[in-house]
Amino acid sequence: MDAAQRELSDQIDQATQRLLDKARVITEPDLRAPSRLPGWTRAHVLAHLARGADAMRNLLVGVRSGQERPAYVSAEARQADIEHGAGLRASELMADLADSAMALRTVARQLPDQGWQVPVRILDSAPFAATQLLTRRLVEVELHHCDLGAGYGPDDWPPAFAYLELAEPMRSQRQDRLSYPPSSQTAELRSPARPPAPWNPNRPLPGSWLGTR
Repeated sequence: MDAAQRELSDQIDQATQRLLDKARVITEPDLRAPSRLPGWTRAHVLAHLARGADAMRNLLVGVRSGQERPAYVSAEARQADIEHGAGLRASELMADLADSAMALRTVARQLPDQGWQVPVRILDSAPFAATQLLTRRLVEVELHHCDLGAGYGPDDWPPAFAYLELAEPMRSQRQDRLSYPPSSQTAELRSPARPPAPWNPNRPLPGSWLGTR
């Protein structure tokens, strides 16, 4: 990774940690409550993020091996996988979210420098350089964290993301979230926090995906 890519990767780490810290204390009933995305519960949003990480990892594995791999088998399979993930128990969904994020991180950190210029595509998108996946993942995590409607909003974005230069449609997607109420006005959407699970040094908590909690 060059310096710019490493900085993006670090921002993804931080955004993912914030997401997991929030998600792991959402109670089971609140996980099934509607998110800010029409037709999706909070569980759907988290399952979508997990499958998004898997899709990007598939692309990078293909780049590394020199054998093209699709992000998703099909649009139908993608939707089915999201529905399956949304039906998991809270503990299973949190582990899935953390594990998929870590798997993507591992592959990204190991990709040779020349691999980042290889063109990839997601479903029927136009081809784009693999290096754009890092920006796409950061946008995905930050925006969908807001979509949970669980006390995180655009006013919580770090300046590095809030003012990051984005291409379309990501720029408009970020702009759309600015219509959300400030997180300080959505306290009623926050779920009661559960006590943290006991620390097990042999297995990082889902909410501390880098094992640094």
